[in-house]
Amino acid sequence: MSAAEGPLVVGVDTSTQSTKALVVDAATGQVVASGQAPHTVSSGAGRESDPRQWWDALREALHQCGEAAHEAAAVSVGGQQHGLVTLDEHGDPVRPALLWNDVRSAPQARRLVDELGGPKAWAERTGSVPGASFTVTKWAWLAEHEPEAVRATRAVRLPHDYLTERLTGLGTTDRGDVSGTGWWASGTEEYDEETLAHVGLDPALLPRVVRPGEVVGTVRDTHDLPFSKGTLVAPGTGDNAAAALGLGLRPGTAVLSLGTSGTVYAVSRHRPGDPTGTVAGFADARGDWLPLACTLNCTLAVDRVAALLGLDREAVEPGGSVTLLPYLDGERTPNLPHASGLLHGLRHDTSAGHLLQAAYDGAVHALLGALDLVLDADADRGTPLLLIGGGARGTAWQQTVRRLSGRPVQVPEARELVALGAAAQAAGLLTGEDPAAVARRWNTAAGPVLEAVEQDAETLERITGVLSDASPLLERGTEARPRTRGRAADIED
Repeated sequence: MSAAEGPLVVGVDTSTQSTKALVVDAATGQVVASGQAPHTVSSGAGRESDPRQWWDALREALHQCGEAAHEAAAVSVGGQQHGLVTLDEHGDPVRPALLWNDVRSAPQARRLVDELGGPKAWAERTGSVPGASFTVTKWAWLAEHEPEAVRATRAVRLPHDYLTERLTGLGTTDRGDVSGTGWWASGTEEYDEETLAHVGLDPALLPRVVRPGEVVGTVRDTHDLPFSKGTLVAPGTGDNAAAALGLGLRPGTAVLSLGTSGTVYAVSRHRPGDPTGTVAGFADARGDWLPLACTLNCTLAVDRVAALLGLDREAVEPGGSVTLLPYLDGERTPNLPHASGLLHGLRHDTSAGHLLQAAYDGAVHALLGALDLVLDADADRGTPLLLIGGGARGTAWQQTVRRLSGRPVQVPEARELVALGAAAQAAGLLTGEDPAAVARRWNTAAGPVLEAVEQDAETLERITGVLSDASPLLERGTEARPRTRGRAADIED
């Protein structure tokens, strides 16, 4: 390990599939040590994980970091959003956590929207129209299907809250992650009493929402982690808010995250509220807002199509007229939680490469459809899109985004941006800086810029037309098949 110029901090990313830990020099942003350990996710009717394995994975990842973790002065946890963690009187999980991409609560989501004033009222009150991913719908599902689990619950947490609480012994959350629950009012920045009463959730079971920059506590002595006594613990946040910190994101710059799921988001000074439900009006981890649209199907869906065709993921062929809507896990944007993939326009001259390119096009189309909705009206459309996540370094992904957006694209060289954002938050505790300013000082967004090309309006219009014509079929599929398929997703994988 090279000598550090400043104090060391730890940033954690607990995603659906693994926990990663980075030990970072707070002065320079240099990653001096790292570790990673996997999780398992159920493959049955829903998507669930035992939270205790997140703790085991955190312990393993930190031990891989060696002595550097022991020298760290502060730690912060970024984590997958929306997951419902229910704990008993001893702090042990009542049941496995319901993960964000468990869509069994789609009927409860529709009912909650209808029963509490409709989409416009939800958007005004909480900033978002809840879909099956939101925590409030999962609690409603649990109350309906497993009332004994609800009766045994003495604390309700999000995934990052669970790890932070095990570190400190204190039940806390932050505005970025809690804004994705559906029971936090973005206007008042407090828990929404009407929503909680409607779903029968006692606010006493919920964690305290801490302020940005607040020290949550220190790492407890009763643990087997390689932290020294007195290590400070930051509030942590949800994965997308952490990645925004990790990029040092300013208003006017949009991020396209190409992971197993796909997201598009931007920092805004204005509290969002989209009654169509396309954009979730999340808070960020600093005091601003993070309007965000999410698709369930991104790199994993495209890789699945490549595997079915027996092709390398880069073996695309331009020039086809086929359209593929790759809704292999249902879809969140558009809101079709139980839909399946749809292929249209197949001809004798359609090649396997055409089909693969169509899968890329279908995935990117959904994200770009929300791009203008997450950006403020006065944002410069010539600003490069920041491309992050596992797909960001793939040539086919880069070229598809350039062609369909007509915008320049920048690919940051820094990796593990969720963990880096958490590390920047931890560093801010020590220096008193805005965590986003810390990341900008670390120059985390630096990377090559790919110039804009002419927008492929013809392909965009074709996909939009197919989606419009197929909507009745997709909606019928949603009603007819109340189940979910696929595997877990997260921002970086």
